[in-house]
Amino acid sequence: MRMRHWLLIGLLGGLVGCATTTPLEPRELVYATSAEETFREAVELMVEQGYVVRHADLSLGRAEASLARWPEYRLQLQVSEEGRGSRVSVSALKGSQPLPPYLLDPWLVALQHKLGIAP
Repeated sequence: MRMRHWLLIGLLGGLVGCATTTPLEPRELVYATSAEETFREAVELMVEQGYVVRHADLSLGRAEASLARWPEYRLQLQVSEEGRGSRVSVSALKGSQPLPPYLLDPWLVALQHKLGIAP
């Protein structure tokens, strides 16, 4: 009976460990364009890259999109005013695992080109 008890505790402990996820760490960049223009172009970029936009709210500056093919990648976008420009914060998941923030640099550069402000 004692062995079963410890086995059950071990199994439950293992399941709890599987349920925890690493918090999302966003990548941020400030653009010299309005928050509204930046948000609209960012959502359009998601669609051009094959993402399905599940939620987008211009007034909140928030959008979420999933890649329409396997493996499932999800982008979470937040755009806010920053002085005379806008701050973009983007994070991504592959399945349920957060992606390292540096992997989002090419996406932020693509947005910069789309906005016409690339160096």
